[in-house]
Amino acid sequence: MIRTALVSVSDKTGLVPFAQVLAARGVRILSSGGTAQALAAEGIAVETVESYTGSPEVMDGRVKTLHPRVHGGILSRGDRDRGDLDRLGAQPIDLVVVNLYPFEKTAAAPGSSHELIVENIDIGGPSMVRSAAKNHARVTVVCDPADYPRVLGELALGGDTTPATRAELAAKAFAHTAAYDGAIAAYLSSLDAAGPRAPFPTYLTLPFERAYGLRYGENPHQAGAFYVDRGAPAGSLARAQSLGAGGKELSFNNLVDADAALDAVREFDEPAAVVVKHTNPCGVATSSTLADAYRAAREADAVSAYGGIVALNRPVAEDTAAALAETFVECVVAPSFAPGALEVLRAKKNLRLLSTGGWLGPGHASLSAKRVGGGLVVQDRDATAGGEVAGGKTASKRPPTREEVRALEFAWRVAKHVKSNAIVLARTRAEGAVTVGVGAGQMSRVVSVQIACEKAGPAARGSVLASDAFFPFPDGVEAAGRAGVTAIAHPGGSVRDAEVIAAADAAGIAMVLTGVRHFRH
Repeated sequence: MIRTALVSVSDKTGLVPFAQVLAARGVRILSSGGTAQALAAEGIAVETVESYTGSPEVMDGRVKTLHPRVHGGILSRGDRDRGDLDRLGAQPIDLVVVNLYPFEKTAAAPGSSHELIVENIDIGGPSMVRSAAKNHARVTVVCDPADYPRVLGELALGGDTTPATRAELAAKAFAHTAAYDGAIAAYLSSLDAAGPRAPFPTYLTLPFERAYGLRYGENPHQAGAFYVDRGAPAGSLARAQSLGAGGKELSFNNLVDADAALDAVREFDEPAAVVVKHTNPCGVATSSTLADAYRAAREADAVSAYGGIVALNRPVAEDTAAALAETFVECVVAPSFAPGALEVLRAKKNLRLLSTGGWLGPGHASLSAKRVGGGLVVQDRDATAGGEVAGGKTASKRPPTREEVRALEFAWRVAKHVKSNAIVLARTRAEGAVTVGVGAGQMSRVVSVQIACEKAGPAARGSVLASDAFFPFPDGVEAAGRAGVTAIAHPGGSVRDAEVIAAADAAGIAMVLTGVRHFRH
C-alpha cells in the first residue's frame, strides 16, 4: 500500500492535480525545496524533508535529501529492515516521484556559463530515483509526469501499483538516469580549455527507446524494432503519428524509405512531392499546388513510383488525396491530413499514413550516425545545398541561362539525396520543376549518367544535370551532351577538370562548379 510519498521534481507538469489526489487518499507527502513550496501554495498538506530528517538543507540546497532517513525509507525491505528503520527514526517510503535538474536544457541554452551548467548536475535526484528503482519490489518510482494517470488509476483500484507496473517504471527510471549521466559525460568530455566545446565528445551516449516492434527487418527472416531518440524534435520521423489505414504495420524498409523521402522533400519551400524507392528519389517535383506536384513526381518515373513511399511538404487536402489514391503506394508522410483526405486514403488497403505534425527545414542541425562493425561513424547532417549553384563558378564559355539556373538549383537539391554516384536530370515546368531521370548508386559516374539519360528518354533533350561529385573523366559530360543536356552543375576539383570543361564547351553545355560535394553512402 502507498502510505508515504517523496515528491521532488524539477518539471512540475501535472504535479498539483497529482498531489491533490494523493493527499485526498491520505498519502503522507514528503517534499523539498521549490516542490514543497509549490504544493503548499496550493493548500496541499506537505511535510518538508528537512523536518522529516531533522537535518537542514545546506550549501544552497546542494545537500537536502542525501540522508539515511530518506534512503533508508526508500530502500527498506519491509519487516526485514524494520529494526534499522526504527534505529534511524525513519518510515518506509512507498512512492518516489522525482525528475532531475534540467541539465541538458541548461547545457544547450546559449549563454549558459560552465558554472551554471555544472550547478544543474543533479546528485540527490538520481540517487533517490536509483534507490527506488532498485527496490521496485516494494517502491513505485515515477520520473515522467506522463505516468501520473497510470499510477493514480492503479491506486484507485487497489491502493497500490502492480508489480508489473513497478518493474516497468523502474526500467524507465534507470534509462532516465543513464541518459542523464550520458549527457553529463558528453558535456564534460567536450570541453576544450583552448576554445569552444568540441562537436564530438570523447564519450557519446545515444539514448533510444523502443517505440514498437516491426513485422520484420529488411527481409522476412530478420527480426526488427523501431527505436526513437528520446530527444528527437517535433517534425522528425520519430515523432510522427501513424494515422493508419486499417492495413499492415510499418516495416523496417518503410521507415528507412520514409525518412529518406521526408529528408528530401524538406529541401523545398514551394509545394513539393518526393517519391522514393529503396531510399532513392525516383521522382521529385515542385508546383504551385501539392496535387500537381505529386502527379508530376509520380509521372517522372511511373514504373518505379508504383509501390513507392511518398513525402509531401504541405498538409494533404482532398484533391491531393484523390491523386494519391489513383495508384498503389506503400506509405505517405506529410505534415498533416485533412479529415476528408483521411476518408479517401483510409479506403486504400494497406496504405500507411504518417503525420509529422511539426516541420523541420532543410538546414536543421542534427547528428547522423551509421553502425559499422564494432563501432559507429558520426557526422553532422548534410544541411547545405540551397544557393550553391547560384553562388557557384561558371567554368564553361557559355554561362547558364536564368531558366537553366532554376533547373540546376532544383536538380542539385535532389542530387544530395540520391545514393552516390548520383546523377539527376531535371527541367523546369510552367509551375515549378521536375526530375526527368535519376541515376543512383553506380560504381562509375558515366554509368549513372547513362542510366539517368535512359530513364529520361526524349525528356533528356533540353534538361539540366546535377552530379553529387566531380567528373573524373570527360566521358560522363560527353554522354550527357549526346542525350541533349544543356547545363551541368558539379563540385569540380578533379585533376581532369580542364578536360571535363573542354568537353562541355565542345557540346555547348553550360557548366557551373559549386565547390561543394554531396556524397551519400
